[in-house]
Amino acid sequence: MSGLNENIAMHKLPIKPECKPVQQKLQRVKPEMLLKIRDEVKKQFDAGFLQAVTYSDWVANIVPVPKKDGKVRMCVDYRDLNQASPKDNFPLPHIGTLVGNTANHSYFSFMDGFSGYNKIKMCPDNMKKTTFITLWGTFFYKVMPFGLKNAGATYQRAMVALFHDMMHKEIEVYVDDMIAKSRTEEEHIMISAYLPQVFT
Repeated sequence: MSGLNENIAMHKLPIKPECKPVQQKLQRVKPEMLLKIRDEVKKQFDAGFLQAVTYSDWVANIVPVPKKDGKVRMCVDYRDLNQASPKDNFPLPHIGTLVGNTANHSYFSFMDGFSGYNKIKMCPDNMKKTTFITLWGTFFYKVMPFGLKNAGATYQRAMVALFHDMMHKEIEVYVDDMIAKSRTEEEHIMISAYLPQVFT
């Protein structure tokens, strides 16, 4: 499984000392959702994002969210884990600043770094805390999953580390949304071709 170098970004899950682990019990899911959940778990397992686990202190349920195309987004109910985690205060940029920095350019490309979340690895000591339960077993994430309290801050920290010399010049970054901007067509083609290569 490829991913960002751990020296650039790795997601950690510190726990407040007064908080005890929570093991959620398996909740019922509509029968028509079960097979879709199984398919999504298999897809993520085959991609190397998941690992089977036993005896985990933290266990969360899956919350299936139907998509317009009939597929299911597999979210995990990390509310208990999020309440036990202190807030990461890494700053997110102000939208007004990003808009202002972009206004005097002629060319724009908007990019969604959705799959970039799967390129940031979980800290090995914290992987088991992401455990979720299914009818087919319990699994934890080896990469940073959606739904964790500080995932946005970790992603933004990675973007700043990768693009610090380009931010507010050729690009603007807000977590997994990027805007490539330029004043000439030639410059824009060059910038837009470079950015997707960072996460491959």
